[in-house]
Amino acid sequence: MTGRQPQLGLFFFYTDAAAPLTELARVAEEAGVESIWVPEHSHVPLETATKPPLGERTPDKYARLYDPLIVLSSLAAVTSRVKLGTAVSLIAHHDPIILAKQLASLDQLSGGRLILGIGAGWNRAEIENHGVDFDARWPRAIEHLRAMKEIWAQDVASFAGPHVSFDRIQSWPKPRRNGHIPVLLGNLNPTPMVARHGDGWLPLSMAHPGDLPGQIEILRKRVREAGRDDADLDVTVMCLERTSAATAGEYFAAGATRVVLRAPLGDAGKLREFVAGYTPALSARGA
Repeated sequence: MTGRQPQLGLFFFYTDAAAPLTELARVAEEAGVESIWVPEHSHVPLETATKPPLGERTPDKYARLYDPLIVLSSLAAVTSRVKLGTAVSLIAHHDPIILAKQLASLDQLSGGRLILGIGAGWNRAEIENHGVDFDARWPRAIEHLRAMKEIWAQDVASFAGPHVSFDRIQSWPKPRRNGHIPVLLGNLNPTPMVARHGDGWLPLSMAHPGDLPGQIEILRKRVREAGRDDADLDVTVMCLERTSAATAGEYFAAGATRVVLRAPLGDAGKLREFVAGYTPALSARGA
């Protein structure tokens, strides 16, 4: 990559049945975890023909997820260093003017620690319940992203698109880092869309670390073709399934900026033990 040290993140699939989240966040930060990531599902339709990415049916816990931005706000209040990520925010489901303010507020109040991982979703019924055409969900998400970036970057913002339109509006706060929040696009492949609109790529459940170097090279080429600088490209591998320390080390060796692991949420002791098991993988890469 660029000489940056590889980083370890944790994915908290946090529901009302888990251990107190603020305690787990403090434990993670004390253990040296670089970032904490949370998912988003607003609801689970009981009538849907869509199968989830892992398994044959949608687990009950999907309906019990907390709102991701409220979760990250609570984590920001009890931590000082750990970065706070969405994996992923389904931004097409939201009013972009309101979401832009929510995200900028969180970034400001957390001291500039937010990373915005975005996606388009997989559950057709959930997506369509938000008034979004399933087959056009990615274009809709990118339109919302472009509108939010305009609000963040400009004191007086205007935008005109197929679904989002506003003229000469003002909205503060702005994100803490010069009007910018790092954006990672969460999908299976490093598409031209990632190269044009993201600060990096959030590959979901990549089958094998050996696939990563070639995919990164494709992404770098596409970023350069889009007229953008690929020097600080962020590739965050999201491991939705249980992943060994050895495999995490292989992802680092293949060029990942960070590896995000699905964390146990039973209690603080189990979380400490879990993180300690991955320390050798980081140490082997000089972290």
